[in-house]
Amino acid sequence: MSQPRIFPLGDSALVCEAPPPATLECQQRVWAAAEAARDWPHVLEVVPGMNNLTLVFDPLEADRDALVSHLQTAWNAVSDAPAPGREVEIPVQYGGEFGPDLQAVANHTGLSVREVVERHSRGEYVVFFLGFQPGFAYMGGLEAALHTPRRSSPRLEVPAGSVGIGGEQTGIYPATSPGGWQLIGRTELPLFDPARRPPTLLQPGDRVRFTIAGIHA
Repeated sequence: MSQPRIFPLGDSALVCEAPPPATLECQQRVWAAAEAARDWPHVLEVVPGMNNLTLVFDPLEADRDALVSHLQTAWNAVSDAPAPGREVEIPVQYGGEFGPDLQAVANHTGLSVREVVERHSRGEYVVFFLGFQPGFAYMGGLEAALHTPRRSSPRLEVPAGSVGIGGEQTGIYPATSPGGWQLIGRTELPLFDPARRPPTLLQPGDRVRFTIAGIHA
């Protein structure tokens, strides 16, 4: 595993960033370092991301050099750590009004619509981190044959529950919002509910399986 680059972000934050590509092994190190950092003195916030971890600290109290050393130690302490989390099954209506870009993904990949659906639904995905909007899970594990660039023109309104492909990843929009991912289906499961504890259905480390609720032309 390559060593991360650790650099300041202003005078009250540090970023620990690993080189691409994004892998499960790298994310396991991010999760483990984040868990350790939550107990360090004068650390105010811990923000795990894709291949990176940001620490926000009290600049008047914290020793930045010591935090850098702690980050390096925590990063290298992880070895084949098992992924945390649960297995979550998400039923998806593929294609038609639910997945208006399914045919475009098929055209790009050279696969039939049914092959795209079958390959997507039999994949084993892991939530790497949450971002963009509350509950939006960036997932690793998308089969290379399904990698498809984002749309050249993002939509102004993507319905909540939309399942999309963006480059090398697949994800689900928890709320209606603008978005540029290729939409291949939709689920009725609520991904974000502020009255729920925790409010997000998916958490980093969760394993996700999509099931076929229907395929529409």
